[in-house]
Amino acid sequence: MIGVFDSGYGGLTVLKPLMEAMPEYDYLYLGDNARAPYGIRSAETVKKYSEEAVEFLFKRGAVLVITACNTVTASALRHLQKKYLLDKNVKDKKILGVIRPVVEKAAALTKNNKIGIVGTQSTVNSKAYEAELNHLNKNIKVFSKSCPLVVPLIEEHWHHKPEARMILKKYLRPLKSTNIDVLILGCTHYPLMYADFKTVIGKRTNVLKTGEIVADSLKDYLKRHAEIEKLLSKKGKREYLTTDSSEKFLEFANKELKLNIKEVKKVEIWQ
Repeated sequence: MIGVFDSGYGGLTVLKPLMEAMPEYDYLYLGDNARAPYGIRSAETVKKYSEEAVEFLFKRGAVLVITACNTVTASALRHLQKKYLLDKNVKDKKILGVIRPVVEKAAALTKNNKIGIVGTQSTVNSKAYEAELNHLNKNIKVFSKSCPLVVPLIEEHWHHKPEARMILKKYLRPLKSTNIDVLILGCTHYPLMYADFKTVIGKRTNVLKTGEIVADSLKDYLKRHAEIEKLLSKKGKREYLTTDSSEKFLEFANKELKLNIKEVKKVEIWQ
């Protein structure tokens, strides 16, 4: 089973392309909505919450866990990987993030070595994207901008309103002046405003589709790691879990992502 973990609803924008690209696998999604957003938490708190979520998913049968949340990937992924690589009780289990595949795509696409990143304050402050990009190409210049109001707007279903477009224009104005030719949406909520980001930033900038990039990357990863792929169950099962209101989760998933989910279970993952 493939586990997908996010601090809330946003990871569904990663899960959906995964299920479309590889429908044969079983998927288990966990949204820690009760403690969202992670983007305003300290790195230590994010690590603690992430450990609880990963352990929960492993116990529920996940062999491979995708940390769809950019904040988790930026602040806690390496910590999680080191911890579980050394833990003999979780042998033959893997944890992957979303930053590396997106960075590789961005570096391959840029023509002028100017890449923009938008995300939560925590993700921007971590400079995780900058580190990965500069590791691939030291000539790349990275321009980052936190957009703290975007996630609340999306979760309140306000992102279709003119006010949301106005706020987005204000956030993106500094990035437009830098002449970036690639924009990374460094938050899993942001693809729900993909068309708006694309319109506001302009035609000269390639706005990356994170979910599709992660799906392509995972497909390639499983081809290269047959020892992991053979452990994944393939019955086409889907299970959705949340730490908060299952009704709100169901409404959001079906209204905004058209996932046609029938059931969401509320769980507690903290100890």
